[in-house]
Amino acid sequence: MNSLTVSPAISGGGESCSYVSGSKIHLKRDFLGSDLQRISFQGTNGVLFKHFGQPGGRAWGSFRIVAKIKKGQKHEYPWPDDIDPNLKSGHLNYLSHFKPLTEKPKPVTLAFEKPLVDLEKKIIDVRKMADETGLDFSDQINLLESKYHQALKDLYTHLTPIQRLNIARHPNRPTFLDHVLNITDKWVELHGDRAGYDDPAIVAGLGSMDGKSYMFIGHQKGRNTKENIQRNFGMPTPHGYRKALRMMRYADHHGFPIITFIDTPGAFADLKSEELGQGEAIAYNLRAMFGLKVPIVTVVIGEGGSGGALAIGCSNKIFMMENAVFYVASPEACAAILWKTSQAAPKAAEKLRITSGELCKLKIADGIIPEPLGGAHTDPTWTSQQIKLMVTKAMEELSAMDVDSLLGQRHQKFRVLGGFVEGEPVDPEKKRNMKMKETDISQVTADIEEEIQNLKNAAIKAKGKIPAPTISDEAIEKLRQEIDKEMTNAFIAMGLQEKLEALKMELSKSNASDQTLSPALKEKVDRLMQEFKYNLSLPGSHMALKQKLEMLSDAAKLQEKRINGEKLKKEINEKLQEKVKGKVEILRKAREKVAKGEKLEEDEIKEVEKAKGELEEMLKSVNLEVVGFGKKKVPTAPAALEEKLKKADYVVKNEIEKAIDTAGLRWKIDEMKEEISSGSNKEKVEQMEKEIREEIAAVLDMTELKKKIKTAVEDTVGSHVEVPAQETVAAGNN
Repeated sequence: MNSLTVSPAISGGGESCSYVSGSKIHLKRDFLGSDLQRISFQGTNGVLFKHFGQPGGRAWGSFRIVAKIKKGQKHEYPWPDDIDPNLKSGHLNYLSHFKPLTEKPKPVTLAFEKPLVDLEKKIIDVRKMADETGLDFSDQINLLESKYHQALKDLYTHLTPIQRLNIARHPNRPTFLDHVLNITDKWVELHGDRAGYDDPAIVAGLGSMDGKSYMFIGHQKGRNTKENIQRNFGMPTPHGYRKALRMMRYADHHGFPIITFIDTPGAFADLKSEELGQGEAIAYNLRAMFGLKVPIVTVVIGEGGSGGALAIGCSNKIFMMENAVFYVASPEACAAILWKTSQAAPKAAEKLRITSGELCKLKIADGIIPEPLGGAHTDPTWTSQQIKLMVTKAMEELSAMDVDSLLGQRHQKFRVLGGFVEGEPVDPEKKRNMKMKETDISQVTADIEEEIQNLKNAAIKAKGKIPAPTISDEAIEKLRQEIDKEMTNAFIAMGLQEKLEALKMELSKSNASDQTLSPALKEKVDRLMQEFKYNLSLPGSHMALKQKLEMLSDAAKLQEKRINGEKLKKEINEKLQEKVKGKVEILRKAREKVAKGEKLEEDEIKEVEKAKGELEEMLKSVNLEVVGFGKKKVPTAPAALEEKLKKADYVVKNEIEKAIDTAGLRWKIDEMKEEISSGSNKEKVEQMEKEIREEIAAVLDMTELKKKIKTAVEDTVGSHVEVPAQETVAAGNN
């Protein structure tokens, strides 16, 4: 930042005034009718000096400036400081500010795509559940995937105009520079309109395809919010159209064929643009393009809005992407004018006939460039190659014409638009329903969802019965081999195989590790992997590969946990084995004694508790937290024996209850319970318990009791006796 101190000292007849405007200091003097003079000095912003002056016979003045300049920020050049000295190609890439995105763009699902995206997630969930339970649902899942892909194909084959408009406006749709970098062998961007500004919404430059040079001009949208703001959302100002005109004249002078790419909602319609002559700039371009003596081919890659698109679209051939649109007014604006609401945009889109198919019928467009299923953003590289094939074929046809034929063909193309013939008889009007019906996939998705739910229910039922399969090292290695094969096929399907092979060749020649890769080579690797991951993340693409990658990730996590567990176990054994051995022996002896039915003494109980506490402290010393103690499961008796024991226990309980009532011992039992709850003497409670037992035994007839028990156990015929669950009190030791 600059700082400036000014000390004026001017004297003379007349008036003088000094002020700062922009980055200059201006001094005006008018002495005794002399001419107005202006002196300019470099300075800083906005201070207004007061009028001053003195009467006198001689005009003279002095002006002293003391300036202190602080060091400014370092200019950010487009090329890095550490350029690889061994770099043999790709130097021009440093001159472009259009770099690969640091973050992968988030997948965006359009409203009409949501049902199929939800289906894809459910199919992946079912495959995962089948792998967890070990069930073989491969045939059913393959059938579901085939139905899903068929529904996807039906949806994108019968898109309505408003749906195609939404795809043309998709945030992840490839931009002009994406296509240029994919189809050109060399590319360098040219800037400026030679009138003081470089509009970023229109990009122009020279590029070569198959050894031939072309002038590329196109609207450039942003790939994210930051870039969209910088590029003004692809809406050019008059500077942009004048830059495009300058580049067209440059190409006409040197004989370069011109390829223009249209992707704009329209020219920027703000007050400043109108003041600078927006309409005049567009009109001048329209007139100038009809006089250019080189072939011109236009490709509409997104949306073409009104005159803002036509200003670089007066060409010999106009091609449109399958999901591109070309309109004089947006459907939302048309609906707001005609139906007073933008909600009628779907109806307006149908009436405007903005799609590539309709415009080809009207002979406005000369051809349709196919897009992959789902739109150009699902496979940008393949889409760019289709553009290249169509453009090069058209250029070969136009290059064979002489200048007069070329200009005549261009004039005639636009002269016949909207033409009609008067006086010829026409067939009577027949009312036909020619409207393309929107594909109804609701029934298809409902059927697929029902099948998915059935498979989920089967997997949930089997989840508890069939143990989850253990993943061995051999299985992981086999899974990796399958993933390698499928990834190779995926690279081929995405059109990235040539890039991958070229990159492998460069890596083999460089003989460098990841840490020592050159910046240019590392940028290529990152860009290729980013493109591959983006294509893989799109709905419906390579579902089996995505599932196997998830399985490999889960298996790697489990393997890592197992290795860490074994390592931790080994460390604990090394540190604590000798110390823990004695404590574990104390607990083992106590457990065995309890299992035999023997009662632990007070000293033994204290010793067990002490051993538990010391074990906890030892485990905490190695950064382990004791969550709780588990109880060892005691083997249970066979089911038949268990049933007999329950019946016998039930009979004994009933007889004891009868004996208590007969002897009138209820009050005594209640008294004993009160003594226990009040914490009375232990000997007194034991004495009362002994007396109650003796009185019950005196009342009971042991011979009759044995007969009843025997009858209950042997009686297996007849009605089933409901035996209430026995309440048991047990002491557990660990």
